[in-house]
Amino acid sequence: MMSNKNKNVYLRLIGYLSGYKRYVFTGYGAMIAASLINLLLPQIVKNAIDQGIAAGNMDSVIRSAALILLIAIVRGVAAFSQRYCGEWLTYRVAYDLRKDFFDAIQLVPISFHDVAHTGDLMSRATSDTAETERFVGMGLMDLVSVVILSFGVCIAMFYESSYLALLSIGPILLVLVLSVQFAGRVRPLFKAVQEQMGILSTRMQESITGIAVVKSFARETHEFETFERENESWFRKRYKGILEWGTYWPLFGFALATSVFILLWFGGPQTIAGAVSVGSLFAMVWYVLMLNGPSQRLGFLVNLAATAGASATRVFSIIDADGEETERSGRSKLENVSGAVIFDKVYFGYRSGQNIVSDISFNVPAGQTVALVGPTGSGKSTIINLIPRLYNATYGRILIDEVNINDVSLYDLRKHVGAVMQDIFLFSTTIRENIAYGVEDASDAEIVDVAKAANAHEFILKFQDGYDTRVGERGVSLSGGQKQRVAIARALLRNPAILLLDDSTSSVDTETEYQIQQALRLLMHGRTTFIIAHRLLTLKAADQIIVLDSGSIIERGTHEELLENKGAYRNLYDLQLRSQEELQNLSG
Repeated sequence: MMSNKNKNVYLRLIGYLSGYKRYVFTGYGAMIAASLINLLLPQIVKNAIDQGIAAGNMDSVIRSAALILLIAIVRGVAAFSQRYCGEWLTYRVAYDLRKDFFDAIQLVPISFHDVAHTGDLMSRATSDTAETERFVGMGLMDLVSVVILSFGVCIAMFYESSYLALLSIGPILLVLVLSVQFAGRVRPLFKAVQEQMGILSTRMQESITGIAVVKSFARETHEFETFERENESWFRKRYKGILEWGTYWPLFGFALATSVFILLWFGGPQTIAGAVSVGSLFAMVWYVLMLNGPSQRLGFLVNLAATAGASATRVFSIIDADGEETERSGRSKLENVSGAVIFDKVYFGYRSGQNIVSDISFNVPAGQTVALVGPTGSGKSTIINLIPRLYNATYGRILIDEVNINDVSLYDLRKHVGAVMQDIFLFSTTIRENIAYGVEDASDAEIVDVAKAANAHEFILKFQDGYDTRVGERGVSLSGGQKQRVAIARALLRNPAILLLDDSTSSVDTETEYQIQQALRLLMHGRTTFIIAHRLLTLKAADQIIVLDSGSIIERGTHEELLENKGAYRNLYDLQLRSQEELQNLSG
């Protein structure tokens, strides 16, 4: 069976319609009915001319007029059904496509987001999806309508006069050939346009997100020029598509005008000679002119199809990205976790052959606190990220309660692991919703209890809306210390057995630091805690300290043991930590 990844992009788009058969059958049935009804009109007028006007039979003329009026009513109903179902399918497919895209973004591993650009992803979710939805619903229906009408016109013309049809059919077939050729030329052009739009969106997103840096360094002019350059590149690529359109568009109209010319040039003498009736010649000219609007629309629809194909390719490339295993299944279960953690000869590298951490082995009994110390790039954050499998170890094993975490589903694993890191992220919802983010059925009383424990309750009540205060994008309306305490409350409510922390509080004042430390002390109580340590008090309180350098463990022990060893930790203490102790002694 062919996988979705190997399917033609248009077949995949059409596949989104399969779940809505009632609307598809109704819409396409109405479209076919409207097209066939249109083919009857020239025949009715032909009879009015030949059997009514030419024969002097007014009754025939009246009957033809009444029939045309009736057809107009039926065609109106069919057109409404076609338009309604087409638009419904357009926006329903857009709903499904965006849902699949969003689900894929949530399910891909964190390594995917390490290299992806947010602006480009947003461009795919908005601009590319919009281009796709315009085609797969109403656009595809219109395209099928034009094709059916074109073949219907050809058959009707042969029915009237095979001789004249053979003479005039060439330009009509040329229109179809040009349309296919046009599609093949513009699709890669519009793929380049959409990719450039992704670059442009990334540039805009980064400039807006980093606006404080831009203004601090007075780089507004640089941003203007950079954006102008990318915008100009987008316009040039778009212009190539416009040029192709402008080249092909007049050819469609000219081909049909040529067909009418041929009919009149060769059919006129036959009509005068009586070989072909006036009504029949009129009907054939009408059939050709019926293609005038559709042929122009065909150019637009082929262009739309090419753009949708290019956009859908970009959207499906994200949907098809390999996701994490998140099902609630696994060879082993983690239940009633005590929190004992073992690293057994663990290696990890973002690229093959380039390990970030190497031969990491240690044992942490349940409830102990482990402090990770080392210079920037030594592997502290990497070790912490391996525990909830944000990244998977390249070699070696990580065990929780003697269970290999690779044998446990991500859902089972991560519900036992909580984190409060230095770069706190809050959603632009209420404080209440941010605290309860990890626990769906949390009660108001539970939320208030953990907020009090995190020393957040008092400052929350100072806001006019209390717990219903909206924190703004990324929690911008809260200070750094307030965001950290909300994050601590969020972790407390989750009640994990294993805790991952970054205790850096260098950006907050002394009082806020004290409140945060008090909250952290409560959070850490009774839990196995891995903490990236920056403060002497944290290191002194840790059950064991792991000193890292260049991705390897170079020392391990308690604060006192490592000082006695007079190794790397003692050097770190003398250079950075002794001043903290002296300051504490003075304040004491």
